[in-house]
Amino acid sequence: MTVLKKKTLWEGKFLRSVLVRYIDGSGVTERDWEAVERVGCEGVVGIVPFTDEGEVVMIRQFRPPINGHVIELPAGLCDPGERPEDAARRELIEETGYSAGDLRFLTEGPLSSGLSSELLTVFIATGLTFVGIGNRDETEHIEVLKVPLDGVASEIESRGEAGDYVDLKVFGLIELARRSLQGKRQP
Repeated sequence: MTVLKKKTLWEGKFLRSVLVRYIDGSGVTERDWEAVERVGCEGVVGIVPFTDEGEVVMIRQFRPPINGHVIELPAGLCDPGERPEDAARRELIEETGYSAGDLRFLTEGPLSSGLSSELLTVFIATGLTFVGIGNRDETEHIEVLKVPLDGVASEIESRGEAGDYVDLKVFGLIELARRSLQGKRQP
């Protein structure tokens, strides 16, 4: 299978819709797939932040596409020319007010491979210092949540019961980060 070409169907300030022409698994048949791409950014970063007290720092913010609040990990877009590590440090401060003493790569992968070309690069942040909320986008209305690692599941469950949505990446990324830190000083 291989992509033959992409055609832009429309482009907005932050997204573009593309029609992807590709050859399917038969090796012969050409097919079309509708997808979206980001405009003006070079990637997406996510951060799994742990305080020295063993808390996970998450956020709660309103997301217009689903008309509800979502429990998430801090994340954001890489500006053109910005390294993912630098974007992760910037986004952590902007969204939570915490600066990372140590930031290390955790994993990378697609966010919604049937819809988007986005790849998420995730970092673990430790050695956090509160430096104050950074320059948030005017559309971001974020509540910072600090939850003990052993209480994350119950916190997420109670917030779900109260009507919040939970970004499904939260569960797996926190567990992956916890396992990655095993054998090291655990949060």
